[in-house]
Amino acid sequence: MRTYLECYPCFLRQALEASRIAGLDPDQAHQVMRQVLELLKGLDPSQTPPLLGDEIHRLVRRLSSNPDPYRQIKQASTAQALGLYPRLKALLDEAEEPLDTALRLSIAGNIIDLAIGREYDLWETVQLVLQQPFAIDDSAELREALERVDQVLYLADNAGETVFDRLLIEELDVEVLYAVKGGPTLNDATREDALQAGLDQVAPIVSTGSDAPGTILKRCSEAFRQRFDRAELVIAKGQANYETLSEQGPRLFFLLQTKCPVIAQDVGVPLGSIVLKQG
Repeated sequence: MRTYLECYPCFLRQALEASRIAGLDPDQAHQVMRQVLELLKGLDPSQTPPLLGDEIHRLVRRLSSNPDPYRQIKQASTAQALGLYPRLKALLDEAEEPLDTALRLSIAGNIIDLAIGREYDLWETVQLVLQQPFAIDDSAELREALERVDQVLYLADNAGETVFDRLLIEELDVEVLYAVKGGPTLNDATREDALQAGLDQVAPIVSTGSDAPGTILKRCSEAFRQRFDRAELVIAKGQANYETLSEQGPRLFFLLQTKCPVIAQDVGVPLGSIVLKQG
């Protein structure tokens, strides 16, 4: 996905919020904002938004001398989601179509997104998404693809959302490799976050080798790129994975909520939609 004009103010908002979360003083925050403005001047609109997002959060981490400013927030998000896990499992046990319910729950977890910078009620979101119609529903195609493969590469998004991914993986009758970031960025899930959510109990955890938002393949390790190229079926969670991988073909299935109007426009659905879209 390309960068739209509407992304520009969002980059500035994200830079300011990240500066505050990292505890930068006003002079340091001004430095961040000035450098982001300079980056925006030279921005190539054909590049994906997470490329500039990566530069912003790398700058904040350097100035704060904090390699993971969102760590406490991520831990709290995962703890909150784990607190709901027994209720969510009960929903699956009672479901007439467990896979459909698990897909919806996984998408409900996508509300945990600090790049958007908005508050949310996690249980209220679960209840809404369980009833909400899909704006795009390629679940039949996903089911068919699952019948043809022996393994799924599952690209994680955010910490806390990991718990909802675990519920879906537990419903899949195929081996899953769960891919997380190689280092911290925003509230994206790392190995530490996946372990807190219990993902190691349901799938091997692998690293993308990248600490950039989304899955920017040129930033990933050679080992991960080879794994990605070999994968017959990829489930990609969240908006940033859509932004960076939307041109990667029909073996990808994107699960997300459209929380950003620009991404909603690019996907071709209303803001606030739930989407299961084949690439």
